[in-house]
Amino acid sequence: MILRTFFQALLLVFVAGLDLIGSVAGAETLIVLNSGDATLSIIDRETRKSVGLVNTGKEPHHLMATPDDRSLIIASSASNELLFVDPRSGAVQRRIRDIADPYQIGYSPDGKWFVANAFRLNHVDIYSAADFTLAKRIPLGKLPSHLAFDRSSRFVFVTLQDSRKLAAIDLATQAVAWELEVGDTPAGVWMTPDDRHLLVGVMGAGDVAVVDWRTRQIVKRIVTDRGAHNFQALGDGRHVFVSNRSANTVSLIDQQTLAVVKTFKTPSGPDCMEVSADRKELWLTARWARKVAVFDIDSGKLKFTIPVGRSPHGLFFLSHAPRV
Repeated sequence: MILRTFFQALLLVFVAGLDLIGSVAGAETLIVLNSGDATLSIIDRETRKSVGLVNTGKEPHHLMATPDDRSLIIASSASNELLFVDPRSGAVQRRIRDIADPYQIGYSPDGKWFVANAFRLNHVDIYSAADFTLAKRIPLGKLPSHLAFDRSSRFVFVTLQDSRKLAAIDLATQAVAWELEVGDTPAGVWMTPDDRHLLVGVMGAGDVAVVDWRTRQIVKRIVTDRGAHNFQALGDGRHVFVSNRSANTVSLIDQQTLAVVKTFKTPSGPDCMEVSADRKELWLTARWARKVAVFDIDSGKLKFTIPVGRSPHGLFFLSHAPRV
């Protein structure tokens, strides 16, 4: 009886500790994926201190919140699994295994489909968003990387890094509708708020290809910097950031004029980004520096850095700016 009472008390202390982490961090918890360590760092945004470390599957690269913001999905590509954690505390909720090489992931805007790019296996998988059952596996060219959707959820667009192409997959027929060559080593892809253009970061050219996806033509190239890689909206419905991973810079693009309006220097290997709700701070992972770097957006000046694990990639906090 005494032993059982002891363990019951211990359990209560443990649960209370989890609740404390959640209440202290709340919406100010920063979650960072350390791809090289197979962990995620849980950081208090106000104190800039680590409050926890969680083991993930191997090579966690990208993440995204579920549509209801109740879970954060971590895609562990080398472990073939999805890890669901609480976005407020980082506590593990569940795992879904046998998801083949989930590198980049995304929900269609209508909430019907969940799409995963199998980067090293050269295919794209379409799952039912309701229960993660596989609906279709679509072989593609080499290294399907990033993805984006049109507003009506008719297409998912996928960059093929080693094939120099952008592919459009029809979600109704679950077949490749077309492919377009966009340049050397395309990576991030972003749909403009007016649903008119796709922006493709072309790492090998140091520019962003502007694609009219309805006519399947490149209508402009926006010169940014070497290694144009990934995108994140400022949140004002007009501007979007692109990380230039080789040049160690970030550029801000006006999506109406399709021109760069600001560029600033970053630590080594800028990749994924997040913007504070007030649109005053840009948070980004510096993959080769093992840091998260935080910038004042108005001035473009570095405010501070936070040390994390090896090869930090995706990052997330709940109190972010709108995704447009």
